[in-house]
Amino acid sequence: MVFKEQTFHGHQPEAEAEYANRATLEAAVANALAVAGGIDAADVEVTAEGDEIVLSGSVGTVDEIERATVIARAVEGVHTVRNRILLAGSMSNVRH
Repeated sequence: MVFKEQTFHGHQPEAEAEYANRATLEAAVANALAVAGGIDAADVEVTAEGDEIVLSGSVGTVDEIERATVIARAVEGVHTVRNRILLAGSMSNVRH
């Protein structure tokens, strides 16, 4: 019997523990944004890529964009924050 290395479309499958860690980190940042004052994060999406957090979506002011970065960086386990949040009014100029 011959055993082949397990792959998914030519790539090694990621360990489920990594997905759980990412989900936990995403939830922690989203929760921190939700309970923090000075920001309406209802339209902010949090995605973890390794130990980096990516923030996307929209908020009402530039101050809220900056505050979101500060809040996300303060969460334990976050090493880098990439902020892609736009002002709510500027979303209409984005092509899909």
